[in-house]
Amino acid sequence: MGNSTMQEQHGDLGLPVEVHCHGFGEVDFSEFATLDLLLLDRECADENVACIPTLYLRQSRLGEFEQFMRRYHALRTAGRLPHIVGIALEGPLLASHGGTPATTVWAPTRHEWERLARLGDLGLVYTVMSPDAFTPASGLHDNLDDRHPRFDWIVPLLMAHGVRPALGHFTRDDPAGSAELVRDIVDLAWAGEWTGGGARVITDHLFNDMPLNIRHAFRTSAARAKRDATLDAYDLPGWTLADMDGIAGPVPAAIMREAASGRIAACINFDGEHVDLAIATRAVELMGHRNSMMMTDRCDSARIGGQALHQTEENGLWYQEGGIVAAGSQPLARQMRNARGMGVADAPLWQLVAGTAHRAFGTGAPTELTVRAGAAAGHHG
Repeated sequence: MGNSTMQEQHGDLGLPVEVHCHGFGEVDFSEFATLDLLLLDRECADENVACIPTLYLRQSRLGEFEQFMRRYHALRTAGRLPHIVGIALEGPLLASHGGTPATTVWAPTRHEWERLARLGDLGLVYTVMSPDAFTPASGLHDNLDDRHPRFDWIVPLLMAHGVRPALGHFTRDDPAGSAELVRDIVDLAWAGEWTGGGARVITDHLFNDMPLNIRHAFRTSAARAKRDATLDAYDLPGWTLADMDGIAGPVPAAIMREAASGRIAACINFDGEHVDLAIATRAVELMGHRNSMMMTDRCDSARIGGQALHQTEENGLWYQEGGIVAAGSQPLARQMRNARGMGVADAPLWQLVAGTAHRAFGTGAPTELTVRAGAAAGHHG
């Protein structure tokens, strides 16, 4: 069943949404000063998807980004960008930059956070941040001083302008401590004023860039040769949320339980390369398809955020120098087929690719996700 047929059956949920993507065709979204938004909207229409372009931001280009957001807002308000339902940032407050360009990882000052937060009024829907950004293990730690506010100031400011914290890019120094910081940020988000619609907190891709007890992906032929035996040892059917700290680790456990309770809308990749498809499928079963969103992390060309990328013969991922994964290459339609191949039925699949995203980002009417999340506020699930 294709996107069009599924949309006819689930029309109230709107188009599938590429929640976290970095580039279509030859276009690098992070080159936002020259990004042709009208062309991107037409490309989305051709693929029968909506999208949330996810950009990297250098500190020196904040002013240019503000101009871009004003351009986006004007076109969106005029009804000329029906397929681009929001803009997002990966960073800049990242404890571990992973595949993110190093020059786009930085700690904003109070004034810079105020400028970023105001962009929520123009369509900035989330910014990825590390809950452990201010810990000693963070790559930002040595450059922090009293000009840099902490989360108890940052999160309420963002919430007041409808910008969601998207949790990701963790250090591996103190998993239990990082998990507690996840819960702290979710508590802050649910305690404050919220001017947006839908979910108050989302995540970057589950299982990537976080401390884990398991092997979550099998990206080489040598690793794939051991995949079946490894997954058998993991006993995926026996996984429970209650046991997830010991199974996968405290950080994914905290995220999955908060998602299952309705306080987080969690993103997960279904390309089979960022995360093994069997693990991804079981994770969304535990969190609930209505609390989970499929993300692509897609880039179609060998450049992202100003950095050159390359691929290997082993998989379709894009790599930085040094063998660090920077992005994926599979569009949403391919990832939908992957999920179907894992036995995900049409109704839960539509939640993963459309329903949850439209609720989470307030592009549709408030529904059960918002209601249950409000009832769960103050509890860790």
